Amino acid sequence: MFSWLNRFQGLGALVMRLVLGIIMVRYGYTKIIPSGALYMFSHNVGHMHLPVWLGYVAAFTEFFGGMLLIVGLLTRIAAFMTAIDMAVAIIKVHLHGGLMGPSSFAFPLACFAIALMLVFTGCGWLGLDDFVGGRGSRRAKVVSR
Repeated sequence: MFSWLNRFQGLGALVMRLVLGIIMVRYGYTKIIPSGALYMFSHNVGHMHLPVWLGYVAAFTEFFGGMLLIVGLLTRIAAFMTAIDMAVAIIKVHLHGGLMGPSSFAFPLACFAIALMLVFTGCGWLGLDDFVGGRGSRRAKVVSR
């Protein structure tokens, strides 16, 4: 009955990719760009009994991974790294806040779910993943016939 919607799966992936990318760039920006923010964030990560260098990895994953998601380049890798980032955020920061409330894990969980979905679906429509590389995409092959 709703099988006609299958042709719009690429649009759904595009929307998820853009939304998650914008969110990640926004949160990554506040951890990298202001003077001293990256140092402060990475040392806050160290206070959570994690290596300080993981703070740098998390900040760069959010900022540059978000940019990659927006343009649709290396989407599955960027989404996988974002899913790991969100899983750590849920476990180390937000889990004690419960599902609802001011420090809840509902938002990071939603970002985790979107990232995981992008790992499995790919970039969707208008992503550079379709045009970069030797193989190309199925859509590109159909158009070229």
